[in-house]
Amino acid sequence: MSSGGGGGRLARVKVGKYELGRTLGEGTFAKVKFARNSETGENVAIKIIDKERILKHKMIEQIKREISTMKLIKHPNVIQMHEVMASKTRIYIVMEFVTGGELYDKIATQGRFKEDEARKYFQQLINAVDYCHSRGVFHRDLKPENLLLDTSGVLKVSDFGLSALPEQVRGNGMLYTTCGTPNYVAPEVISNKGYDGAKADLWSCGVILYVLMAGYLPFEESNLMSLYKKIIEADFTCPLWFSTSAKKLIKRILDPNPSTRITVPEIIENAWFKKGYQPPTFDPSEETNLDDVNAIFDDSVEPGNLVVERREERPVMMNAFELISTSQGLNLGTLFEKQMGLVKRQTRFTSKCPASEIIAKIEEAVVPLGFDLKKKNYKLKLRGSKPGRKGHLLIATEIFEIAPSMYMVEVRKAGGDTLEFHMFYKSLSTCLKDIVWQSEEKIDGS
Repeated sequence: MSSGGGGGRLARVKVGKYELGRTLGEGTFAKVKFARNSETGENVAIKIIDKERILKHKMIEQIKREISTMKLIKHPNVIQMHEVMASKTRIYIVMEFVTGGELYDKIATQGRFKEDEARKYFQQLINAVDYCHSRGVFHRDLKPENLLLDTSGVLKVSDFGLSALPEQVRGNGMLYTTCGTPNYVAPEVISNKGYDGAKADLWSCGVILYVLMAGYLPFEESNLMSLYKKIIEADFTCPLWFSTSAKKLIKRILDPNPSTRITVPEIIENAWFKKGYQPPTFDPSEETNLDDVNAIFDDSVEPGNLVVERREERPVMMNAFELISTSQGLNLGTLFEKQMGLVKRQTRFTSKCPASEIIAKIEEAVVPLGFDLKKKNYKLKLRGSKPGRKGHLLIATEIFEIAPSMYMVEVRKAGGDTLEFHMFYKSLSTCLKDIVWQSEEKIDGS
């Protein structure tokens, strides 16, 4: 078998009872890895946070807030946290793993949803948001990228990194931190005069509903000030294919005046919303029992059976569970079809070339594109030399062995602008056509 490396197989890292697998996503301060509980066989996702980086950037309170928030929430439409562990240098948040991908990717792949399907997802989103608000928790960054789907198509809200707890609310009942993603943020948040977290979340839900039904954003401008002006004035129009009742509901949600904006109880009673509605059934008393959040910053705490990762001498072998979890498939040709203004933020392709040849070809291709490159075995980290619309474009690439003499290459955006990533990959894929393997039949697990 061509391996491009030779030598022994990599022993997987084990944190407590969890065996770590491939990286699902990463950012400046943390990465999320696929893992399996070696005792039960359950698949989980583990968010690994670098203590040194969050201390350096004074983000301890934000991490504590994220964990405290997740401890409060037990709902079928919210990602469940199982436990938290810590070492001297890392924090490990063990979470429910869902294989259906992001709602964002589903929109980017298939375009807009039919009204009944959009309503189904919106109902689940409102269920989750209503429950979180009842616990005094406001998300503040609701968008399709933070909405995941399980294998049954059940929506799960994730990423509470920007969430607000009751103790952050000032005496006047208002929040004052401006956060969130510009296209989904409420006008009162932009004005920076204080806002009601529940009403701001609801605005974001309205934008999401619009995107589900239209396939594109209601507020979209390349210039940030022009975008803010449109949001503040609620300057949008609904497509002709929206039903009259859906248009009326969206206009009541996207009301720029928070005092007259529709409330969650009113939405639940709305005739359009109620069609086929099934309230969630669960036992909210079954909350996650975790130790004090402050304990994770105690340097003396160590998770049991922590195996130190040894030097990789060949690509990691991806097992069947992980391969199935790459739910967007392996087909190169269809992964970057831009639809309705939305583009994908990661892609994969397969190759029968030796791993050493694949990594050399990628290095050869990216240097002329103006990227700084860091290599560790069969992983590459790329950083754009010039800052773009959302800072430097950061890209992570990793090669996995999926069968004898067969490799999967994953390329994903780790930071920066999604559209810039799309342009980068178009250039990269042109350079890599001679190493990409495509079978006679389409390989696609999406």
